[in-house]
Amino acid sequence: MEVVGFDPEVEGHLYKKASAALCSGVPGMVMTDLMVKGPKPGDASYESHEAEKKAIYDSLKRRAKIVEVGLNSIPGFSCQPAQGAMYVFPKVTMPEGAIKAAKEQNMPVDTMYAVSLLESTGICVVPACGFEQAEGRHGFRTTFLPNETEMEKAVELFRK
Repeated sequence: MEVVGFDPEVEGHLYKKASAALCSGVPGMVMTDLMVKGPKPGDASYESHEAEKKAIYDSLKRRAKIVEVGLNSIPGFSCQPAQGAMYVFPKVTMPEGAIKAAKEQNMPVDTMYAVSLLESTGICVVPACGFEQAEGRHGFRTTFLPNETEMEKAVELFRK
């Protein structure tokens, strides 16, 4: 939203009203609170909730490892272990020809890589250039939220 020609105080109120529309309503906040807190020991669903939570957590750890090990096995890729987020941020050594082609297209080379990856495999990643990287560092950010089988397939698509 853009407001032109309004008194600055009125403009501030309009932006505040628009921003408030982005916030969850009370029912959404209550449901999120219930979901995050979970059942207490002794509650009927406590044991099943804890088992489900552990299964999800363990699967996320396995998926993170699938991506880390898989990407590290690709020549020119270097991927650190995920630490607390559901993303990995591999560094990719780009060939000089790709760097030159990207410059000719007036585009960062990791953006060109991300677009090419999306077009050729359907995998969507975020180019590293959007994260204020050190000069000469190229790569992308990707998540490991898809299930383990899908993550293994994704690694093979990265390899191509």
